[in-house]
Amino acid sequence: MGNGSVVICMVAVILATFSIVSADPDSLQDICVADLTSPVKVNGFACKTNVTADDFFFAGLANPGATNNTVGSLVAGANVLRIPGLNTLGISLGRIDYAPYGLNPPHVHPRATEVVFVLEGELDVGFITTANVLYSKTIKKGEVFVFPKGLVHFQKNNGKSTAAVVAAFNSQLAGTQSIAAALFAAVPPVPDNVLSEAFRLKVKDVVKIKSKFSPKK
Repeated sequence: MGNGSVVICMVAVILATFSIVSADPDSLQDICVADLTSPVKVNGFACKTNVTADDFFFAGLANPGATNNTVGSLVAGANVLRIPGLNTLGISLGRIDYAPYGLNPPHVHPRATEVVFVLEGELDVGFITTANVLYSKTIKKGEVFVFPKGLVHFQKNNGKSTAAVVAAFNSQLAGTQSIAAALFAAVPPVPDNVLSEAFRLKVKDVVKIKSKFSPKK
């Protein structure tokens, strides 16, 4: 079996498993393609009527993403916002590309467990439980790692070569909240004295950290 077939098989198994244990509510109909422009607000998206095969298709994970940014990684999502046909199905995918020594910073997915399958390279990965216990491992091409729903986790490329993973989620829209950005780039901002006391820093240091997250003018 070729490498491409192995990847397809692994992704199929992951998605089949997630469809059984979806974090989203069960669908009550065959399909409910998301009407992303509808003003109706529900837990998910309203269904549209003019459905086509393109509503179930997305080519955006085929090629590596540009990683020339401050963290050296890029996440491309294949969720309901990109594939309207995923609405009510309780699954989604993503692709993460890493520059050499690139980082996907500590973050959480509040609505889904994540499983990553390494396409290439080698990564240091880990998650932290609510008891502040770190579970970490180095994973390489062909290997899989699981990040439980709602727990802080990260991935770090530990090599001189690029790396990439396919990520599967048991939600049509897992949501992502970066820990650093949430605390130091919130709008309105988290008060400096709150962050100063929480991180045992001087206020001037908090201000300096916040400046690193401010949009460049």
